[in-house]
Amino acid sequence: MRYIGARQAVVTATPFGLVEREPTGAELDAIERELPLILAEVELLDVQITALDRIPCELGARRIRRARRRVLAARRALTNPPAGEMLPGGAA
Repeated sequence: MRYIGARQAVVTATPFGLVEREPTGAELDAIERELPLILAEVELLDVQITALDRIPCELGARRIRRARRRVLAARRALTNPPAGEMLPGGAA
């Protein structure tokens, strides 16, 4: 029997060699900006998981449609900010 070994460096985090760092302020700001979209996507996923356990009905379909609309609205708000608000990296 042949031994099968990894051909590359260790991928998992170890206390030696890999430096853990905290997120920068810009990364935290980006997460905060995207938080409404993240929460809407989590809500949609919750609704879809709940629908898996039940017999399909109009109420479940309505909940899924409503959650999808919230995701789309959050994406639209993230993509098209209000006129006075500038995204980082945008034209001045």
